Amino acid sequence: MRLDEAAAVLSQAEFFDICDAEQKRLLAFASERRRFSPDDVVCQGDVVPEGAHVLIEGTLKAKPVGAIAGKPYTISNPGAVVSAMALILARPRLITVTAVIETDMLFVPRAAFRKLIEQSPDLAARAAAHIEKDLSAYLGALQPIGRKMKGER
Repeated sequence: MRLDEAAAVLSQAEFFDICDAEQKRLLAFASERRRFSPDDVVCQGDVVPEGAHVLIEGTLKAKPVGAIAGKPYTISNPGAVVSAMALILARPRLITVTAVIETDMLFVPRAAFRKLIEQSPDLAARAAAHIEKDLSAYLGALQPIGRKMKGER
């Protein structure tokens, strides 16, 4: 994949809106295109990832594992980022993701992203704000479930 094509893929991904054009080009340079056949594992749950994947084309099935085990769901929108948190934290994934059909993805290594945020405090602040926003939305969505489990209305 050419550098400008990889940068365009990153531009489709909402998470990478925190990066300016030059930062996207640097990440694109460090990234690699990966192709998956149906039933191939893109990322294994309970394993520490080396980075995140951006969906170029195809369909994925994500299945939560461990304590959060639940119903599988599909991911098919180009630009979707699988495990954005893996760009910052070296923690096991909470989902196993497999390809449903022939799928192309762009792998972004954590080392490259971390190097960028170390060099740019502004990028680090934008990354933290983006993650905080996503986490707040996630926790907000869980509140009604928590109240229901406690028998509240």
